[in-house]
Amino acid sequence: MAKFQRLMKVLLCAGFLATFAGCASPEKRETAGQYVDDSIVTTRVKAAIFDEMALKTFQINVKTYESTVQLSGFVDTAEHARMAGDIARKVEGVKQVRNDLIVK
Repeated sequence: MAKFQRLMKVLLCAGFLATFAGCASPEKRETAGQYVDDSIVTTRVKAAIFDEMALKTFQINVKTYESTVQLSGFVDTAEHARMAGDIARKVEGVKQVRNDLIVK
């Protein structure tokens, strides 16, 4: 009986540890202010790309995390991919651009 109680205590403790470890927050977390700032940067980049008539804005996706902008999607030429990257780099608040645009 004592072995059974000891075993149950160990399993209960292991269960608690697993539960708390699963609830731990990830290391890379954005604060509300950073999220809003990144949303503003994303909107500015989308607007700047939209203003360029040569680019098909509906095929270019823009995401921002910690002021790093990622461009993804499809463009018609390598020149358009380069142009979109250049436009994004000029937007205020952008620290880095990852240009993952694919030429169709």
